[in-house]
Amino acid sequence: MYFLMICRHREGVAELRDRLRPEHRAYVASGGQARARVLTGSALWADAGEQGIGNFGILEAESREAALAFAEGDPFHIGGVVESIELIRLADTFQAQRIEPLSP
Repeated sequence: MYFLMICRHREGVAELRDRLRPEHRAYVASGGQARARVLTGSALWADAGEQGIGNFGILEAESREAALAFAEGDPFHIGGVVESIELIRLADTFQAQRIEPLSP
């Protein structure tokens, strides 16, 4: 199954986010210890483009529970950067083969 994961960040966490970014990137590259395969993802910015407000990813996971375990295991979540996590299941016709995965 494929999921769109949207993680909203708390306000005022730019320094913390910057400090945790290397751990976050390593976690994503590992697929969260193989909990999910990350097809793509990036930061979300405010309309003015000057402040990060979150991150998103397109995940492949066996279940919603596995996708949530991936999101909750992220150093951004554990470290207190993430305020909320939203998971949206994508249609079974989602063409994942068109994306080069970020994790194995």
